[in-house]
Amino acid sequence: MTTIPFMPRRFRSAATHYLQGRPPYAAGLFPRIARVCGIGRDHRVMDLGCGPGQIAIALAPLASEVVGIDPEPEMLAAAAEAAARAGVRVTWRQGSSYDLGPELGRFRLVTMGRSFHWMDRVETLRRLDAMIDPGGAVVLIHDDHPNVPDNRWSQPYRELLDRYSEDDADRQLRKSPDWPNHTAVLLDSPFGRLEEVAVIERRRIPADTLVHRTLSMSSTAPERIGDRVGALIAEIEGLAAEHAADGMLTEVVTSTALIARRPAEVE
Repeated sequence: MTTIPFMPRRFRSAATHYLQGRPPYAAGLFPRIARVCGIGRDHRVMDLGCGPGQIAIALAPLASEVVGIDPEPEMLAAAAEAAARAGVRVTWRQGSSYDLGPELGRFRLVTMGRSFHWMDRVETLRRLDAMIDPGGAVVLIHDDHPNVPDNRWSQPYRELLDRYSEDDADRQLRKSPDWPNHTAVLLDSPFGRLEEVAVIERRRIPADTLVHRTLSMSSTAPERIGDRVGALIAEIEGLAAEHAADGMLTEVVTSTALIARRPAEVE
């Protein structure tokens, strides 16, 4: 299976925009994950590719320990600051899926949000099979914009991103018909028993959120697009102004947890 080349500093210039730009996962999703996966105060959780820590911080009050792992120091710094603001304790480690091994210990749950596609997915699941307790799970968390009138701006926004990312070979690979989606990869893994939990929310966001969202993506991060960043920001601001009211945009976001467990296990 084709794997995107590992670039540990891929999000170096995107990190400062991430929390301001990316849609937060619905808060109500995390108690549901804990309930479905049987997470309690005596269980350890790993958030792999944790970025600035949204998932790790949300799960910290529900487990005995949460370990957040990411290769980007700027992301880990943002995560540590966010955890301090939230008043929760998380263990942060610099590393990646390529560093998974028994020295990290065992876990009841391993989560990944917007990160699994950057990994060698087959090898990552093979390693996690040796690290996740019986009855435990892998959970992929993602967000999407459903096709509803409030999201009428999202299609032209995606088209704009595509135009500025045409020379990004990794993005083109992920969008190609030859790229197996995560569901297909999980079905052929040790964690082939799947179910989904989702929360749909309508939100109001400042229009300039779209600028930060764009700059938080690896394909359109400032470091990557270089001297085109000014033109990109101008186009994003124009699109946002076209759809905003009083400087605010409405968006409907679906936050989804794809829960994967071992088929042979009996709960």
